[in-house]
Amino acid sequence: MRPRMTSPHPLLHTGPSVGFDQPLDMLAACHARMERSLDLLERLGRHLHAQGCDGQARSAAGDVLRYFDIAAPLHHQDEELHVLPLLRARGQAGLAARLRADHQVMEHDWARLRPDLLAVIDGGLDAQALPAAVARWAQFAALYRRHLAAEETMVFPGVHATLTPGEQQAMGEEMAARRGARPPPR
Repeated sequence: MRPRMTSPHPLLHTGPSVGFDQPLDMLAACHARMERSLDLLERLGRHLHAQGCDGQARSAAGDVLRYFDIAAPLHHQDEELHVLPLLRARGQAGLAARLRADHQVMEHDWARLRPDLLAVIDGGLDAQALPAAVARWAQFAALYRRHLAAEETMVFPGVHATLTPGEQQAMGEEMAARRGARPPPR
């Protein structure tokens, strides 16, 4: 049976949309999109092994590249500007430091595997390079998934419960401004 690369585009969110007026919910929705991009990255490895660098592989590599080049860095900035300071202020500096360290490792790992995806897009990732590339991708996905799980279980519920309406408004306004988007209504 051939692996398929025909799943829905990983950047399309089919559930209810959230906006900058709900910044923590927006971050959680971003986690779902990250997970879909990580799944696509792993399926890409299997597809390349079975089918090579065909059009579907190039398209999938481009989707993953766009997500982790654009959305993921903004998400990390959101957390570092808004969530990690709240953790520190609430006596969880160790957890904040761990999450910041994860971001640094993920950024480093992304820089190492990004050329693999560019090679797929160019049709030049050969069979000899594929096993090492897939190993990098698996390591990247595993770290991201551990990080997302920690945020969803240890961070977001506590921060959400203690975030004041003013803090939430300021957070949403800053996130919107950094993206050049319309701020949440007051």
